[in-house]
Amino acid sequence: MVALTTLARYIASRMEYSVNLSFKNFQQGVKDVDVWKNFFQGKLTYVHWTKGEEMAPTIGPQGGTLLVRRLISPDSRVDVGDVVVLKDPENSDNLIVRRLAAVEGYEMVSKDEKDEPFVLDDDECWVVADNENMKPKQEAYDSRTFGPVSMSNIVGRVLYCLRNAVDHGPVNNRFALDLIYGLIFQIFMIRLCLSK
Repeated sequence: MVALTTLARYIASRMEYSVNLSFKNFQQGVKDVDVWKNFFQGKLTYVHWTKGEEMAPTIGPQGGTLLVRRLISPDSRVDVGDVVVLKDPENSDNLIVRRLAAVEGYEMVSKDEKDEPFVLDDDECWVVADNENMKPKQEAYDSRTFGPVSMSNIVGRVLYCLRNAVDHGPVNNRFALDLIYGLIFQIFMIRLCLSK
């Protein structure tokens, strides 16, 4: 059974999500903005399938199935060290999974002496692949290849990874939000079991 405080936090998260989504839709010119429809039918989490070795060992050498927390306005919801899902900066129809390494105001210094240091501008972030065995600019498709990314490209934060039937678990992100998302994950699993 879910505690009342957990349920209250979940309802507050759903309301915040639906208000933010409605406001974002209104700003984009959508005329029919329905907060209550978003509240009752909107999804806070979704499943994302990923493949490739870029995020090994966090996600697994062949990719995996991820439970992702949908983010409407990522700036305050993600922090350095989080594994995020973002729009591919070179093809916005594709989504990629990378670790957030730096946000606006961070100074970026390369090990390569030919690269000049620079500071990330407002609404910019730097994402990297976890796989240290990949060559930075040739194999690892991350900010070392395509440069800084807009924070608005981030669409979700990875909560849980299913690598295979016996290897699965929560993704290590920053601690404070892991507690909150752990509760959301519990409610998600309860709803999933009840729907069967």
